[in-house]
Order: sequence, then structure tokens, then C-alpha cells
Amino acid sequence: MADRRDIVSRLTSTLALLIVSILWVPEIYSQIGIRKEAVVPHKPDSLDISYYGKKNFWRPMAEIIGLNTGLLAYDRFVLNTPGSKVTLESMRRNLTSGFKWDSDMLGTNTFLHPYHGGLYFNAARSNGYNFWQSEIFAAAGSLTWELFGECEYPSTNDFICTPIGGAVIGETTFRASDAVLDDRATGWQRFGREAAAFIISPMRGFNRIVTGQAWRVRSTSGHIFGTPPFAFRLSLGPDMLVYQKNFKKSVAGVSLQLDLEYGRRFEPTLKPYDYFTVRAEVQKAKSQPMLSRLSIKGRLLGKNVYAGKNSSASVGFYQHYDYFDSDTIDALGKVPYKLGIPASVGAGGMFQHKKDSTWSIDCHLHTNLVILGGILSDHYQTNKRNYNWASGFSIKTGANWVFNHGRTSLSFNNDFFSLYTWKGYAEGTNLARINYRTFNVMGDKSHSFFNVSELRFDTRIWHNLYASLVLEKFARLTKYRDFDDVRTSSMSLRAMLSYKF
Repeated sequence: MADRRDIVSRLTSTLALLIVSILWVPEIYSQIGIRKEAVVPHKPDSLDISYYGKKNFWRPMAEIIGLNTGLLAYDRFVLNTPGSKVTLESMRRNLTSGFKWDSDMLGTNTFLHPYHGGLYFNAARSNGYNFWQSEIFAAAGSLTWELFGECEYPSTNDFICTPIGGAVIGETTFRASDAVLDDRATGWQRFGREAAAFIISPMRGFNRIVTGQAWRVRSTSGHIFGTPPFAFRLSLGPDMLVYQKNFKKSVAGVSLQLDLEYGRRFEPTLKPYDYFTVRAEVQKAKSQPMLSRLSIKGRLLGKNVYAGKNSSASVGFYQHYDYFDSDTIDALGKVPYKLGIPASVGAGGMFQHKKDSTWSIDCHLHTNLVILGGILSDHYQTNKRNYNWASGFSIKTGANWVFNHGRTSLSFNNDFFSLYTWKGYAEGTNLARINYRTFNVMGDKSHSFFNVSELRFDTRIWHNLYASLVLEKFARLTKYRDFDDVRTSSMSLRAMLSYKF
């Protein structure tokens, strides 16, 4: 009970800070504390919308079949995995056996599967289909893979994570590639743009080659979204991961952080992802995964509810993707946290109040339904899986205070997750004796809390170059039905150089 009160107390304090910020601070900037616009925005050309809006049904269907066939061939003839030995009998069994929870690694299920879903999604998106229509293609690609692409039982979690998470990754990469391309360019500039777009969105790049769009010069840019306002922040510096208050158990490394804000906060959302934000972090540290975080928020529907002389407020319906990863710490002897949530939606709101250029703040609040995610387990472990599948809710809050005439900022963000694993195994089950291929459970019967807090300070040292100090704290509490509760806490300390453009 005391642990639960601690969680409630921390959440209440966070909400109180947000409310006080809104009431007392006179101006708000954007999601990135000090935003620098990368381009001059303009609306799309009707010629581009018409040219790239022509639908082709059979091309994306052939590409989805080709993606699944190519992946199956790679698994069978290069990796020689047991699940790739597909037969007519395995297909018949998959059609009649029903879906089960699988035991692949967290990164496979909550990052690689959504990424693959993004390829399905963009096979349709780059052939004239809109966001919602492309989601149907992603679901079809996932379903055919589960039934016919492997001899493992069809996976419940894959069929949820692949198309839903694929829409998040697919739409953000599709829009990013759209901003890179320019049909008016020629020569090496054109080659560089096409190559960059191919890396960002491989299926769009492939379709441009197949259709000849990659080298066709036109009188307009080809940007089907026009040129929306967007801003980048790239940060690099040493990172210390701390697992005890006395700093004796820590790991030193280097961290690279990318923040992207696309679109305008206070414009009505006419199409999904007219506004979205991305936070990606990669690191080089002993025993730690390279990708440590990926967080995406995309607005599906949005409306301004207040627009005054100095203030603005908006509400909307958002889609969320969250991925946090760590690995075993030698000095600690265990993994502190893992979290992957590819399927989450909810309501969000933002507020802005402008008075003068002396100082400013921005605030946001999101409450979300977590349809499905995975969180670290201390007990349910196979050779691949060490997490529980779960559903629940999350609350995300944040504020950026900009002062010193826009040269300095102080930012605070807090993400809180409450996740329930409702389909656990029977009490007393010997996990050493079960067959994980047919053991159809979500993991340990449990209720998990995960909280990520970030405090960041930025100050300009030269033009768009900033010095940054970042403190992050990760706290996990898992309350098990059949085991003792487990609590872990860790911190990340970073001194970084940030470039905003």
C-alpha cells in the first residue's frame, strides 16, 4: 500500500507542477524548448496532390507478398531458423489453431515488427492511399505473415503491434521522406535526395524507382504535404548511467539524441500526423543496447479551443509509440528496465500564452489507453523473452520555460505508465517444464508501474549551438501475485552539445 501511495504522490506532484506552470508563467514556446524553424513553410501544390494521389491496388499487394516471401527466404536459407520451415500442413494448422502470445525478444516484437509494419504501410501510402487505407494494407500484410509466413503459431501480439505500430513509424517516415524529395532537382543533388528518401522510407524509394519518379523532372516540388514547419535538435555528449546513489555502480558512454517537431501545434489537424514529435536516442555504452529510446506522438484529430491575442490552446486525439531499453549491468547483476508500447492512443492538450520576448513556457498533458505493450519481468524468462505483455494507461506531462530573451531554456517532462498483465499462468506452475511455443499466457500475473522523468537545461553558446545538461530518472515497480514486489531505480547524467536547426 505504501508503494502505491508513493506512485500516487509522485503523479499528484507532477500534475500540480503542470497546473502551477500554466497559471503563473506568461508565455509558451514549442515542444522543443527553443525552436529554430528549418524551412520556410508553404502549402502543397494541387498538381502534386493530383499527380501522387493516383491509387494502384495491385502494386502494393505484390510488394507486401514480396516482402513476406523475401523475409521467409532469408530466415530459411540464410538464418535457417526452425520457424521458417513452412509447409502446407503448418499453414493448415495455423488457420485452425487460433492466435497465441509468442516469446520473441522485446526489441523484435515492439520495434522490428512495427518497423516491418511500416514497410507494409508505405507500400500502400506511396501508391496513392491515405493514412487509414494504408493501415488496412498493413493489417493484411501482418495477417498473411502470421498465417503463412512461419510455422510458429499465429501471434496475438504481432497482429496488434505490427499494423498499429507500423502506422506510427510508417507515417512519420513517409512524411520525413516527402520533406527531403524535390522533383525539380537534377544531377547529384537529385541523386542525394532520392538516396536519402530511400533510406528514410525504403518502400517509397523503391516505388519511385519502379515508376520512374526517381529521375523524372517536374515543374513542381512533388511535396504532397507542401513544406510544413519543422524543427530539429541534435545533441551529442558523454553519458553516465547511474544505478546507486553513491555512484559506485555506473556505466560511462556516449549518447546521441534527436528531437523532431513537425507541423504547427495550434492549427486544426485536417489529416493524421499533420503534427507529430519524435525523440530518438542511441548510445555507445558497455553492455547496453544501441537504441535506448524511441518515442513518437502523432496527432490524429485536433482542434483549437482557444485563440486569444497572446494565448492559444488545443485539444486532440493522439497515437503514441514508446520504446525504452536497457540491458544487464555487470556491477548490478540485473536489467533495470525494459518497456515497449507500440499500440497506444489517447487525448492530449497543449496551452500557449505569449506576452513578450523576455521569457516563455509551453505545457502539454496526455492521457492514453495502452492497448498493448511489454514491460520487464523479473521471473518470466526464456532464452529470448524476459518481459510481460500488458495493457493499461499512461499519463505524460511536460513544460519548457524559455528565458533570457530566448537564449536559455529549462525543460521538464514526465511519462508515467501503469500496466496490467491479466492473463498470467496458474500459481505454482513450473516454468522449467512448460513448452513456450504453446504456453499461451501474457506472463506473470502482475501490475507494473514505470516512470521516466527528465530535467534539461540549454543555453546558447554560439548561434544555433547550445550547451545542454540532461538528468533522466527511470523508476520501475512491479507488484507480482506470486512473488515479492520488485523496485528498481536508475539515472542518466549527460553533458551535451546541441545544435538546433
